Amino acid sequence: MSFPSPDPTLRARSWIRSALTQLVLAAAVAGCALPVQREDDDINAPYAVGLWGDLPYSPAQAAVGVPHLVQDMNAQRLRFSVHNGDLKAGSGSPCDNNLYAQSLAMFNSLTAPAMFTPGDNDWTDCDRPSNGGFSSRERLDHERAVFFSTPYSMGQRRLVQEVQQGLRCLGVSGFVACVENRRWTVGRVTYVTLNIAGSCNNLCDTAPDPTEFVARNAANIRWLQESFGHARERDSVAVMLISHANPGWDLSDPTRAPLRNAQTLVQTDGQPDGFVEFLAALRNEVIAFRRPVAYVHGDSHYFRVDKPFLDATGRRLENFSRIETFGNNAAFGSNDVHWVKAKVDPLSRQVFSYETMVVPRNRVAVPAP
Repeated sequence: MSFPSPDPTLRARSWIRSALTQLVLAAAVAGCALPVQREDDDINAPYAVGLWGDLPYSPAQAAVGVPHLVQDMNAQRLRFSVHNGDLKAGSGSPCDNNLYAQSLAMFNSLTAPAMFTPGDNDWTDCDRPSNGGFSSRERLDHERAVFFSTPYSMGQRRLVQEVQQGLRCLGVSGFVACVENRRWTVGRVTYVTLNIAGSCNNLCDTAPDPTEFVARNAANIRWLQESFGHARERDSVAVMLISHANPGWDLSDPTRAPLRNAQTLVQTDGQPDGFVEFLAALRNEVIAFRRPVAYVHGDSHYFRVDKPFLDATGRRLENFSRIETFGNNAAFGSNDVHWVKAKVDPLSRQVFSYETMVVPRNRVAVPAP
């Protein structure tokens, strides 16, 4: 007896159902929380995201200030948030496993998808004796396992992300995947995280590691270039990059950032330069992309939105903006535990606008009325 050939449409539907089932099972096995946040149908709809970092720096901030900040962000109906690095103070607090477990719980207390990119205080500076004298590579390996073991964000809703492929970074045992470098698109905007650590990007301090730096720096430049290519392929209207380091942009900020010739991009203060090659690649991509590019960082603990990036002839790159988030103010334990709301409107001229979100319950010098 012969049977009629199956309908190709039915075969395709069956294959799709099977593939989706396998994806759900794989996510469950990997421990990925559901539900996964899905895109809205209207890719031009405006939305808001939360930007923060360099927190918490003290037990008081961890116990009081940050919970107030998280509560404030959770009330804002954000599409997602990004912490741009530094889970602790630079010295005097251990980089033990408890730090990362508490930080994971902090991120998962956010209702919207929560992203993170490492900062120097939570890995490169962990080799300081006052921080426990850990291996910085081993601590970064541990962060990769805790925060980046799946292609999903953290938070009570998860968002799937693209992860940099290939064994391009260095860990304790040799080359490993740079799984902390992530990319995702919401609406018509592409977002990218890059592991660029503050201070000298692992080229100075207690135990500099130039071999680790060279591998990660090359991986970051490759991820940057691939991400702009991805944005062009998707016809993204803007790109937002998030990393920890303030690389220094010019000669105007000696108390907070490396001094740099704004045209040649050469660092001028005699310190090891962990950023010049990346900045040169970034400048090329910003000029070629032509549409708005936002660069979000922390590190120097001074909120600002400005346009410090110049081309080789000294002309301002009009489509580039730097956004530095609030960070710990060492003089006032719980002061500056605030965040920045980035408003995203794909149909607007600049795409991004910014609102300072001073958390009322974290006001210190002038209490909320």
